[in-house]
Amino acid sequence: MRIGELAERTGTSRRLLRYYEEQGLIVASRGANGYRDYDSATVDRVIQVRGLLDAGLPTRIIKQILPCLDKPRAIYFPDATPEMIATLEEERDRMARRAECLLRNRDAIAEYLDAVREYNRV
Repeated sequence: MRIGELAERTGTSRRLLRYYEEQGLIVASRGANGYRDYDSATVDRVIQVRGLLDAGLPTRIIKQILPCLDKPRAIYFPDATPEMIATLEEERDRMARRAECLLRNRDAIAEYLDAVREYNRV
């Protein structure tokens, strides 16, 4: 698929997709006309990259852990520095705290909705 279709399917701008390619986060082949051509698996990869960026991970870390997200998983250890491991541990813990907060907020909203619905039934 061309970059426009990938942008549409992922809700990501063409500019960002080009940036992801420059950073080695996604790969495109080139047609005879020079246009980028992406395979369908790139849609999932872009969604993964966006999720990791939204979670606060920098692109340099994302590039290193992307192979771990593939199936079958291929985990590479040679590039794992103590700094990278510490960063990933911090990000994992931060994500866990964020997930807990989101779950608490979801539960609070659900309780509020239940109370509002019950009140409106009376």
